[in-house]
Amino acid sequence: MAISRRTFVAAAASALAARGQQTGGRKIGYCIIGLGRISMNEFMPGVLKSDKCRITGLVSGHRDKAERVAKQYNVPETSIYTYEDFDKRMTSNSDVDAVYVALPNSMHAEYTVRSARAGKHVLCEKPMAVSVAECKQMIGAANAANRKLLIAYRCQYEPNYLKAIQAIRNGEIGKIELIDASFGFNIGQNEWRTDKKLSGGGPLMDVGIYCLQACRLMSGEEPAEVDGRSAVIDHDGRFETVEENLVWSMRFPSGLLTTCNTSFGTNTGGWFRVYGSKGKVEMEPAYSYDGLKLSINGKDATVEDHNPLQFTREGDHLADCIVDNKQPKSSGEEGLRDIRILMAVYQSCREKKAISL
Repeated sequence: MAISRRTFVAAAASALAARGQQTGGRKIGYCIIGLGRISMNEFMPGVLKSDKCRITGLVSGHRDKAERVAKQYNVPETSIYTYEDFDKRMTSNSDVDAVYVALPNSMHAEYTVRSARAGKHVLCEKPMAVSVAECKQMIGAANAANRKLLIAYRCQYEPNYLKAIQAIRNGEIGKIELIDASFGFNIGQNEWRTDKKLSGGGPLMDVGIYCLQACRLMSGEEPAEVDGRSAVIDHDGRFETVEENLVWSMRFPSGLLTTCNTSFGTNTGGWFRVYGSKGKVEMEPAYSYDGLKLSINGKDATVEDHNPLQFTREGDHLADCIVDNKQPKSSGEEGLRDIRILMAVYQSCREKKAISL
């Protein structure tokens, strides 16, 4: 049935009015848990560019730092919390709708659970947690509180990724035959990411997860088997508890084979290549905050995108999910799927054999 322009405009205006009523005509408020590099340099500047979100609270162990940041973002000092009491005090703050958890990986579960129980929606950085059990605990807490849980897979909202997926689904490169992916960098001394108690693992947890996401997103499948090997080359104190380099392969139900590698010992760049029977989709760089380059069948197909829009998009997506009461695209269940696979890769490395999923 044809819809007139007048009818369409009226419907759109009605939807916007409904949204305004549900939020009291205001932006969705985020409380930032952890004032580190990714929150201060990426997510919070991204929120400034949003017309759906704002910063309304801060959780920090350093009061003086939090007060400086609060002035930058017009956060009242009464909305600055400590790690010990944030959930008890934040419950009554109606300006805080959601939290952004930007802490070391081993702390994701605790602060997600506490936030959900305080009645707040959660946007949690990746990887979701350091075990399958923790992921299930996070999902359970969010469900019990009827709160949304979004894992910060920013690439799932990035236009070049969406364009690459669409080209593959449209058959532009034929049937997918192989995928390879890589992401690694030379990590510095005394980084929390090289402490397994905080990180849960080495480069596989930190940046290898992007390669896994690329393979899953581009193929549209879940792996049936993984086979991995890890090694430490540089015995300089950085890799006492985590791997330095890790290579793994995956077999998918369709027969698709993928190979991935990740490193904290060398800069491999960040890229993926999807080989089809009729062509190829590749992206390099593929995981950066900006400057992604997409090629389809040898031709530049890049969609221009600039930081901090990737972070704006994921913040806006949770805001939309809150207002429209819908399930986030990169939900807790999505984070759990990745952690199951990563744990199987680590098991394969330990046992030196392929692990069936």
